[in-house]
Amino acid sequence: MKEKKYDLEARLIQFSVEIISTCKKLDGNYASDHLSKQLIRSSTAAALNYGEAQSAESFRDFQHKMKLCLKELRESLVNLKIQKGAKLIRDDEELESLLKENNELIAIFVSSIRTSQNKNK
Repeated sequence: MKEKKYDLEARLIQFSVEIISTCKKLDGNYASDHLSKQLIRSSTAAALNYGEAQSAESFRDFQHKMKLCLKELRESLVNLKIQKGAKLIRDDEELESLLKENNELIAIFVSSIRTSQNKNK
C-alpha cells in the first residue's frame, strides 16, 4: 500500500484499485470470472459505504454504514481465501498483500465500531 496508513478512505480506495487490477489478470474461466466480479463488488462497496458513513445523518446511520463496510470487507476476505485455495490468483505475493490489507481494514472497522458504540453509551 502506498497511501498513509491513517487515511482510511485512501486505504479503502487503494484496496479496491488493487483488487480491480488483480482481477484484470485472472484467466476468465467460470470460477475466476464469478468470484472476481463478486470480489470487485464487495471491495468497492466497502469504500463506497465508508464515503456514505462520513455524511451519516445520525449515529444510527453512521453505525449502520460502518457495519456494512465491515460486512463487505469480511465477504472480500472469504472470497480471497476461496481464490487462494482454488489457486485462481497465481501471484502469491500480490495475494498475500491483499489478504494482509483486508485483515488490517477489518481490524480497523471492528475497533472503530466498538469505539463509537462505547462513546454513545
